[in-house]
Amino acid sequence: MLFSTGYQTAQGIIPTLVQRGDYVVSDKDNHACIIAGNLMAKGATAEFVRYKHNDMEDLERVIKKLPADAGKLVVSDGVFSTGGEIVDLPHLNSIAKKYGARILIDDAHAVGVIGKGGRGTASEYNLETEIDMTMGTFSKTFASLGGFVAGEAKVINYIKHHSPALIFSASPTPSSVAAALAALEILEAEPERVVKLIRNANKMRIGLKEAGFTVLEGRTAIVPVIVGNDDIAFKMWKMLYDAGVFVNVFISPGVPQGRQMMRTSYMATHEDSHLDAILEIFTDTGKKLGLI
Repeated sequence: MLFSTGYQTAQGIIPTLVQRGDYVVSDKDNHACIIAGNLMAKGATAEFVRYKHNDMEDLERVIKKLPADAGKLVVSDGVFSTGGEIVDLPHLNSIAKKYGARILIDDAHAVGVIGKGGRGTASEYNLETEIDMTMGTFSKTFASLGGFVAGEAKVINYIKHHSPALIFSASPTPSSVAAALAALEILEAEPERVVKLIRNANKMRIGLKEAGFTVLEGRTAIVPVIVGNDDIAFKMWKMLYDAGVFVNVFISPGVPQGRQMMRTSYMATHEDSHLDAILEIFTDTGKKLGLI
């Protein structure tokens, strides 16, 4: 089922399914759209609890305190949008099954990046038949606008007939859907693009570390460069932008103090000449700011 935007998708799913007496159990680093959906569910008298980021021991600590007969929905990013980490889905799935919870995974940053041919987080761990729902957006890999949720037919049908975010919103435009469908067809026909994407990200991860930057480890398209200061982060973003390199700047409270960053992310269409130029500009900027 499609929603008009990716951001709207979580708000269309979570408050619709998690109702009075139910619990939504959410990773502390989940995307803002999930947090908004959680708060909407809480406003409708459901309960909202969080666990430490990608910490499965803490997830079990939190979830085992909840009433055994209560409905529970565990929600997590597949690939986390800030740090690029992949959720520990095998353990999350095991814990959810142990305590009778359903699972919703947001694959906004996972589709086209991980899994067989870019099929996402559940595919990455061979858990396609285990995960109850996968949601995502058309605005990343599919270079369009809109959101989606996939799951069991009766669940999708329930959301279709009970979700205000769907019922009272305009449908995605035909052009947006056609663009996303065309991108999906290309991804299916040319899985080598996923291989090149990861190769490009790994090249930059290694190159930035060798230049002296603090880079978070990972294996997705997101390569965060830690700056550690709000003012320096803004200066660095502007210097990079003026030199022709666009990145996303993250400052507190969006990230914890000391973890302010340039979030760089890569595409399969980046060539080595592009990446080498980016490394050169990053290195020059880092030296001018005293980061390396």
